[in-house]
Amino acid sequence: MNSPPSPDLAALLADWIPRQRWFGAKGRAVASVSVVATTPLPVDGVDVEHVVAEVAFADGGPAAHFQVLAARRAAGGDDFEHAAIGVDGDRLVYDGLWDPAVSGWLLRAIREGREVGELRFVPEPGIEIPPAPPGRVLGVEQSNTSVVFGEKSILKLFRRVAAGGNPDLELHRALRAVGGTEVATLQGAVEGVLHGESAVLGMLQDYASNSAEGWAMALASVRDLLAEADLRADEVGGDFAAEANRLGQTIAVLHSDLVRALGTAERDPGEIAAAMRARLAVAATDVPALEPHSAAIRGVYDELAALPAPLPAQRVHGDLHLGQTLRTPLGWLVIDFEGEPATPLELRVRPDSPLRDVAGMLRSFDYAANHQLLETDEPEPDQQRVWRSTEWADRNRSAFLDGYAARTGSDPREHELVLRAYELDKAVYEVVYETRNRPTWAPIPLRSIARLLNPERGTAGVPIDSVQ
Repeated sequence: MNSPPSPDLAALLADWIPRQRWFGAKGRAVASVSVVATTPLPVDGVDVEHVVAEVAFADGGPAAHFQVLAARRAAGGDDFEHAAIGVDGDRLVYDGLWDPAVSGWLLRAIREGREVGELRFVPEPGIEIPPAPPGRVLGVEQSNTSVVFGEKSILKLFRRVAAGGNPDLELHRALRAVGGTEVATLQGAVEGVLHGESAVLGMLQDYASNSAEGWAMALASVRDLLAEADLRADEVGGDFAAEANRLGQTIAVLHSDLVRALGTAERDPGEIAAAMRARLAVAATDVPALEPHSAAIRGVYDELAALPAPLPAQRVHGDLHLGQTLRTPLGWLVIDFEGEPATPLELRVRPDSPLRDVAGMLRSFDYAANHQLLETDEPEPDQQRVWRSTEWADRNRSAFLDGYAARTGSDPREHELVLRAYELDKAVYEVVYETRNRPTWAPIPLRSIARLLNPERGTAGVPIDSVQ
């Protein structure tokens, strides 16, 4: 049963939630924050409640809902000051995920299949969830917060909550059903209710403890290349191309497994192009730097719309990039199947062309190659470094596509128009995201847009400082 919220909790959350990276709505003015549900959790020694907060926006758009584990302890200690939400009387209110007593209770609740009010903690059938040492929060916040328990389990709580299914949980269950090995094994889930409808709140998986993130590996490879004055990308010890090829093969197998699990469909190119045009129209209004490219981008979308045949479609990852991959001793794993956080749920779960995922990974290679060019005190990047970064991106993009083609028997480069349209669509999304969250990174997708619209010039023909 839900309990009435503390009168001060909504005010504290109204200040705290918009400042979190996982808020995901930066650039939109907040009109109000209200607490719509609270459920006390029986955690020994800690006063903690599961809270769902509704954020309304000044632009009148749909409200967003976020979940918080609001914990309280006597103020004065500094154990959880780094996770503070605010002060309520003589007690510190803080994000309970940082408290091992709270996260440990969550793990036990899933293992034991508990129900508390409208919250359900659901272990996966046939999975034994091992006891674990105290949890620790992973330091990088995205659209969720993850807690690692020893070497065996990782709990991911989705900060933004939506009624209905969650593609991350759905696709992990589907892939497990067909024996897919490109994702970590699902151990359990946390489910609840939002406005009378079911909602997925979190999921527990095997933790790939001895692994490296694809993004970090790619950045290290670029650094190795830029540190060498006279070596080409294929001559540097940190060359990433072999891994990019393996990653292409992994994504191909993942797509095949998703077809086996959930089947295929078709999409009308005109419908896809219309959605791309709509995204561009909103983006160009928000980011004036896009306007000089808008007509040419629409021209590519028009060509896509004119294709005479439907596009093969299936369930896809939807937000694929190097940060969504882990390299283990056995191969690559793919994580985080939520899709683009800003995209409505009903669109994230629709079948789409697998080229959307391919385009997302190609964009990620551009990011890895170019973002270090912006992290310098020099007024203009050295053109030799630009050339070398471009060489790295081209080499690894090609290696990824070669790996994908080797497993599917179909080279994405044979569908150049469709692939280019998806890359442009992703780059438009990135421009808006970067402008709102990391403005110094906005030149990366803008430069890629210029390259995609002028492929005969090549990436090296578009100076990174020319699109700021």
